[in-house]
Formats: sequence, structure tokens, C-alpha cells
Amino acid sequence: MSATPGFRRSPALLPLGPQEAKLPGSGPLARAWRAVERGGDRICGEHDNPLRQLGGLGFALFWLVVASGAWLYVFYETSVDGAWTSVQGLTEQKWGGGLMRSLHRYASDALMLVVVLHLLRESCLGRFRGFRWYSWVSGVPSLWLLVAAGAGGYWLVWDTLAQFVATTTTEWFGVLPGFGPSLVRNFVTDEALSDRLFSLLLFLHIGLGLILLLAMWAHVQRLTRPRTMTTRAVALWTLAALMALSLGWPAVSEAPAELARVAGRVPIDWFYLAPLPVVDAGSPELVWFVVGGLTLALAAAPWLSRRPRPEAARVDPANCNGCARCFDDCPYAAIAMAPHPVRRGRIAVVDEDRCAGCGICAGACPSANPFRRGERLVSGIDLPWLTVGSLRDEFDAALAQWPAGNASDGPLAVVCCQYGAGLGASAPPGVLALGLPCAGLLPPSFVDYALRAGARGVIVAACPTQDCEFRFGASWTAQRMAGQREPRLRAGVELERLRVVHAAREDRRALLAAIADFDAAQVPENIDAC
Repeated sequence: MSATPGFRRSPALLPLGPQEAKLPGSGPLARAWRAVERGGDRICGEHDNPLRQLGGLGFALFWLVVASGAWLYVFYETSVDGAWTSVQGLTEQKWGGGLMRSLHRYASDALMLVVVLHLLRESCLGRFRGFRWYSWVSGVPSLWLLVAAGAGGYWLVWDTLAQFVATTTTEWFGVLPGFGPSLVRNFVTDEALSDRLFSLLLFLHIGLGLILLLAMWAHVQRLTRPRTMTTRAVALWTLAALMALSLGWPAVSEAPAELARVAGRVPIDWFYLAPLPVVDAGSPELVWFVVGGLTLALAAAPWLSRRPRPEAARVDPANCNGCARCFDDCPYAAIAMAPHPVRRGRIAVVDEDRCAGCGICAGACPSANPFRRGERLVSGIDLPWLTVGSLRDEFDAALAQWPAGNASDGPLAVVCCQYGAGLGASAPPGVLALGLPCAGLLPPSFVDYALRAGARGVIVAACPTQDCEFRFGASWTAQRMAGQREPRLRAGVELERLRVVHAAREDRRALLAAIADFDAAQVPENIDAC
């Protein structure tokens, strides 16, 4: 078997643990973030931990902002005299417009908080390099569109805070070529304003929201089955918290704007208006420098790492039957189906730029069957550096080292995802440890093969389903072994000799406990018996 970064070669097997390899997401920031997530698991449970579904929570908050904004739009007056009055009238209706206005405000703040946490999480876990570059880069304009849409909403209230936002923003943009002092002069006197301005501001506020939605759609285009909604429990608790906040601390307007007077001290929404106090202090150029530098740094981040990318999966036309299982299971839409070049039917085609090199496609291929006869096992789709044929050879070589005897005397084969809990070189006696880039690479037929070849049992150690490095590897593995997804585990396999363990890389104790309890046929709490 050819070596690949993250795998440590030994004579007959590949022992692997994340502590032994410098994998993405194995640094101190990643460990700190995962510690916070585990704390959230203890409070909310892994399934309903909001920190594990920030992307879906962001979409849910966006639609809440849209719904509350649509209510406010019905009653808003786009005029110099009516803007503040209409918003103030809504505010005074505690259970109607006032609640909706506050909900709109706090949901917008929560959306920005979730977006920043989402960015922080992905950066800490190293999930922005290589094949993930598109999702990361497409998220950068989404961040600034959100800031622009949120800041623009404050103009519509037309109170003293809106006056501060308007004058400071025009001063900020006034230093750019093509704008100049003429932009600021529009907000010198009340007579310079017109009703058309508020129609334009409302149009921009809604338009930026629509462009943001388009950017969010583009952000998930390289994901199959993107999680654009959170769980019901998280959605309900989030809504309840925002409503409680809206009723307890309702959003209110400041005094009506008067351009003839300086706005003075106003409350700042630091989620959207953080740059403006610096601009007001006389440093608009500094703010542009910081914003421009931050944007360039975020956009360039995927290419600042020298970590090599694994080779993309390759298709063998002679063995691909066009079943499209790899197409269905690929987490990153890296596989398309095209007409077969030499015979009737279809063939899988891999987009190398999108391919993660996880091997989930190889685990889904029906031709990845170790029972196939022939000196060389070639699958319809495979990883060039870790083929199913070489995987079978490793199984054969490792199992051959054990003396022949009863099935109960054979080794316990433990197949570990390199991003989950691993054994490394400290595997317990009688354990055959094998590391894979993703548990989803293991075809279910290999479980049957190992048991027939003399293994006393098989444990498949995958990532937690809510934090799989390759999104669906842990879920697809569990479903395949349970006979719920193709390719299914053969019906005749003794299920008491198989365990699927979902354990994070810091949760090595769970894997060791599963090994210790296997012979006693006890299933630990965090183990799914298949």
C-alpha cells in the first residue's frame, strides 16, 4: 500500500490516531473548540447542540429576519416625516409591531453572531483549505453583505442613531475616489433630504438582503444535502430566547434626527456598526485599511497553507457499471454521471478540484468486494494511494500473522477513521488496528471478509455523526452496516461480532471501552450495535 500523509506504515497494518499525525484540526485551537462543543453536548445533547449546526442556524435566523422584516415593511412610511413616526408607532405596540421590531433587531444580531462563530469554528478546525476553498471564499462576501444590510437598516429608523450612521458612513465612503465631499453634503441640512431617499434606502436594504440570499445559495453549491435548517429543538429554543429578549428589553428609537444638530452620544450596535466610532474619531483611512486587509487575509487563507492535498479518486471505466452510488454518497458534489465512453450506460466522472480524497465513494462502489476472484482487485472508483485492492492485501497479511484456530482466538479488527478516536501504536493485545482517511471508505463486505478470514470481531470507529470530518462518512457507515443504505452488509453476517463506535479524536477512552467490552457482548452508551 502506498504511503500517504497522515498514515504511519507498519509491516502488515496501518495503526493510526490523530495524535500521531499533523492532520487538519489537530492543533490547540481545534482542541479548545472541541472542548467547548463537548461542554455544549453535556448541556444540550450532541444532536441539539447549536455549536454543531451553526450553518443551519444561520439560515434559520435569516428567514426569521426576513419574516419579521416583511411585517415591518407593511407599516413603514418612506418619507422624511413619516419614517421615524411609523417606526415609533410600531414600537409602541408591545405585542404587535413592537415585538416584531425587537425580534427583527435581535434576530439580526444573532445572525451576525452565528456567522462569526461559524467562521471561527471552520478556521479553528482547519476546514477551509484544499477542496473546501470555494465554500470559504464564497463566505467572505456574504459576511460583508450581511454587515451592509444590517447597517443600512439603521438608516430607515431616522432617529439620532440613524443620523450618526448616515453622516459617519458618508464620511467613511467620502475618502474613496469618486465620492468626495459631495456625498457628505447630502446630510448637512434637513432641507437636503427628500422622500425619495427613504424609498432608495428601503430598496437597498431589501436588495442587499436578496443578494445575501444569493450569496448564501452559492456558498453551499459544492455541498450535497446542505444543512440549511437546524433541528426543531434548537429552532424553538432560539425563537423562545429571542422573543423573551424582545419582550424584556424591547428595541426602541432615539429622538428624531435633526441634521442641524450634532447627534451626540448614541448607543452603538457593535455587531454591525463597530467601524463607525473609529471613523467618527477621524480615521476613515485606517478603517478601510483594516477592512481591506481582513478581506484579503480571509480570501487568501486557503492558499496560505503548504499542506499537500490527497490525490482525487479515480474511476476505472472497465469496472464502473454506472450505478451512481458514488454520486449519491459524495458529500461534496465531486462526482457527476456521464455517458460511458466505450459501452452503453453511464460512468462516474470525478471533479478533482472538489474531491476531498475521503474514499466514501470507494466504500459505496459495488465492485469494491474483497470476495471477487482474481489476483488483483480493481474497483470501479478508488483512491490511487489507498485502493480497496491494497486494503484487502493488508487484511490478508495482517490476519495471516495470527495462528489458525477457533474464531474466538482470532484478532479483533478495529478500523479507525483517522479524524476520530484512534489506537496508534498502543493497541491492546489481540487487536488488529487499521487506519483509514474516513470510515466511509470501508465497504461493508470487508466486515464479512475479515470475519471469515479469522477475525473474532470487527469494530468500526467513526467520527461522531454531528461532527464528521467529511460530513456524511460516519452516518453512511452506520447505515450501511445496519442494512439501511447501499451497499448493505450481507444478511448472514453475525451482528453480535460487529460494533460501530462514534467517538471523537479526544474520546479515545470510548474506543478502548468498546474493545474491552466486546468479548463480554456489552454495548457502551455511545456505541451503536449494528
